[in-house]
Amino acid sequence: MDTSAVPAPVHRAIVVVDIEGSTTRTNPARAGLRSVLFALLDEAFRAGGITEEFRDPFVDRGDGALCLVRPVDEVPKTVLLARVVPALAELLARHGDQDPELAFRLRVSVHAGEVHYDAHGPYGEDIDIACRLLDAPDLRRRLRGSTGPLALVVSNAIHRSVVRHGYAGIDRSSFAHAFHVRVGGQRTRGWVRTTDAVRPGAGLIA
Repeated sequence: MDTSAVPAPVHRAIVVVDIEGSTTRTNPARAGLRSVLFALLDEAFRAGGITEEFRDPFVDRGDGALCLVRPVDEVPKTVLLARVVPALAELLARHGDQDPELAFRLRVSVHAGEVHYDAHGPYGEDIDIACRLLDAPDLRRRLRGSTGPLALVVSNAIHRSVVRHGYAGIDRSSFAHAFHVRVGGQRTRGWVRTTDAVRPGAGLIA
């Protein structure tokens, strides 16, 4: 294949989310879940200072979404773990209290890497890695065994560059369970957070 015609990739922080058990819902219920999901994602990213100028439009994944954040100084990757994910957890808990019939929980994967774009949208191996981590049995088990509103996995790249340094708002000791997935014939490690994100009402959202 002639790769000279393929545009160069660009770096993005990658967040992928998926609604737990969405296939057990009716189509009208799923329509409601989708509407709430995108509204909560927008609010959570804004809580971390990630407005539209710093991110791509959310990409619909049916029962989830792909969120790509541009590499700018105003939104370091630490913000995703210290602000955005906790805000999303608080918003999910609040929504569940206010509308129990449309309550839902999320699996969340955070990675960073190179992304390609074409007329159909973003693609590339690093997106595949984030999605494979999101769908891993270890993360599904974590959410099933939790009472929290979401379960979080980070890639080894995020763990190495962000989590293990214990930056403000990030408890490195909580990422205690590691597992592997295979992407492109290679093993890739993910780290599951073994504690819940935030207590409902912790005040991350005004």
